[in-house]
Amino acid sequence: MALVPSPALVAEVEMGSDPSAPTVRATVVQASTVFYDTPATLDKAERLLAEAAGYGAQLVVFPEAFVGGYPRGSNFGIVIGNRTAKGKEEFRKYHASAIDVPGPEVDRLAAMAGKYKVFLVMGVIERDGYTLYCTVLFFDSQGSYLGKHRKIMPTALERIIWGFGDGSTIPVFETPIGKIGAAICWENRMPLLRTAMYAKGVEIYCAPTADSRDVWQASMTHIALEGGCFVLSANQFCRRKDYPPPPEYVFAGTEEELTPDSVVCAGGSVIISPSGAILAGPNYDGEALISADLDLGEIAREKFAFDVVGHYSRPEVLSLTVKDHPTNPVTFVSASTKTEVSHTP
Repeated sequence: MALVPSPALVAEVEMGSDPSAPTVRATVVQASTVFYDTPATLDKAERLLAEAAGYGAQLVVFPEAFVGGYPRGSNFGIVIGNRTAKGKEEFRKYHASAIDVPGPEVDRLAAMAGKYKVFLVMGVIERDGYTLYCTVLFFDSQGSYLGKHRKIMPTALERIIWGFGDGSTIPVFETPIGKIGAAICWENRMPLLRTAMYAKGVEIYCAPTADSRDVWQASMTHIALEGGCFVLSANQFCRRKDYPPPPEYVFAGTEEELTPDSVVCAGGSVIISPSGAILAGPNYDGEALISADLDLGEIAREKFAFDVVGHYSRPEVLSLTVKDHPTNPVTFVSASTKTEVSHTP
């Protein structure tokens, strides 16, 4: 594995080529959001995407909440039974940084994917009215928006700012470079969600995250082995100075210990093969582009031994039912036409 010096590091793995087992060059982006500045974040995303494409990337995966921002350290003024005025204003600003899906920012991301001829998986904060969702958007190399996955279970205090996705947005997209899906951060630790994705045939399993702990690597390796799939985990690398300074933005409980150069998220982005081998990363050094060539023939070689929803399953003993329809809080039924009109969150 060689590192190619550049403004962002690129780790590459060279593999053999076989027409019956195509190779896909994939890149995970490890970089920080320009917090509270979505246009600047999109500009940064395009620079990184252009650089990845210059190294031959066919698939580029960005971290969780890259567009819109991961509000690390903030508690939004919440205690049980009360929300502070400052916390409400923080949410207003965070809401303003989110994007509508569809919307102009989605159009721009689609144009980027088409311009650089890459499949793009992008973590965003989605705004639907006044509810926010932690979402992943998918784009093809022709510049088309394919769809989205909304995080179905926000973790801990994330639940005070993000809504919950439902079973209608757990897609796996069949593309010329493989079947691509995504799960976000700790929902990767939900066995039933993973099983649903395996049943849809995921081959390139994207795991945008905000978890930079060493133990995260164990989860990523397990998923690669369990699913017989490539796992691409992208995390931000952030210093305190990548967020607004206090008192505009405060890291609750730790602000006094931090300097502008203090690392508040150390990255750890990684690419892992279906055999559990680390192909690139984990990187804890700074912002980086981390790339590997994925030999898709390795999927069949590994599933020969273990296919969790195929020959290694026991459906007569253990099975899973997934409710993959939208869950609408309000449904309107017209008395004149008897047609139903639903409000989808």
